[in-house]
Amino acid sequence: MTPSEKALKALAGTEISLFAQDLDLRYRWCFNTEGSWLAGAQPGCRDEDFLSQAESGQAAEIKRGVILSGRRARFELRVASPDGVRWFDVRLDADRDAQGQIQGLVGSSVEITAQKKREETLKSLLRELSHRSKNLLAIIQSLASQTARHSVTIPEFLVRFRGRIQSLSSSQDIVTEADWRGADLSNLVTMQVERYAPDGMTQVRFEGPDVYLSPTAALHVGLALHELAVNAASYGSLSIHGGKVLIRSDFLEREGQRYLRLRWQEKAGPLVPPEHDTRFGTSTLERIVPNSVGGEAILSYQPEGVSYSLLIPESQFERIDGPR
Repeated sequence: MTPSEKALKALAGTEISLFAQDLDLRYRWCFNTEGSWLAGAQPGCRDEDFLSQAESGQAAEIKRGVILSGRRARFELRVASPDGVRWFDVRLDADRDAQGQIQGLVGSSVEITAQKKREETLKSLLRELSHRSKNLLAIIQSLASQTARHSVTIPEFLVRFRGRIQSLSSSQDIVTEADWRGADLSNLVTMQVERYAPDGMTQVRFEGPDVYLSPTAALHVGLALHELAVNAASYGSLSIHGGKVLIRSDFLEREGQRYLRLRWQEKAGPLVPPEHDTRFGTSTLERIVPNSVGGEAILSYQPEGVSYSLLIPESQFERIDGPR
């Protein structure tokens, strides 16, 4: 067996197809074409005999360029098939006789469909990452403006802003761990509230159905829980041992729309004075969070503690288990 025969035998076990065409772009021979776009190629035929007009036109233009210039070329050929679109990496070179005259071309082809699908998936992920990054930057900008508006001194601004950024970071960690699908509400409650309770989650009770929040809802509900927890730890029921926070979730229908209602109620804390700190995150709780999730919110100051209710439309969550 000659070296050339051995080389062809080795190629037969791969997905590489070889071919040669004359100056009229008629196929002279093909090798190892089973399963390739060249499967329909027979000696004497042209690309238009087994490819669509668009496919054959693309290939013929590049092949004629190789014959005229004598320079190598490479292109990706998109071929429609019953199983969907397939892609092939095609490489061409001029075929010369003993005197160096071009008598046609030779080429190779290998399928790259899987690679193209990975590239498209990566592009889609990068577009999604860019979109989410812009959303996150918009949230941070809004928080910075709102925090600055209600801070008297720079140190106060830094403390409040750092806390809110940390809240975003914590919620983002949950979303990222779930491959950007979202975050479950119970985990979000623990992540955002436990650190501010002197007795841990023994002071915090979560009742009702758990849900899986969308990434957008997870970030903003996390912010709302952070604002409520910080206030409760500073002035409310989490500022003393024995104080309680009850967080309830339930579903309600309104004008044919289903909502998740999330309620925060403080108990057994210091008596809430009629005058409250206007720098408390009312803008975040009453405007930023509900507007971002397309819902509604009510914040009230009861004598026994702060009460907050947030409505989240069904488009921002899905139920994952029954009542607790």
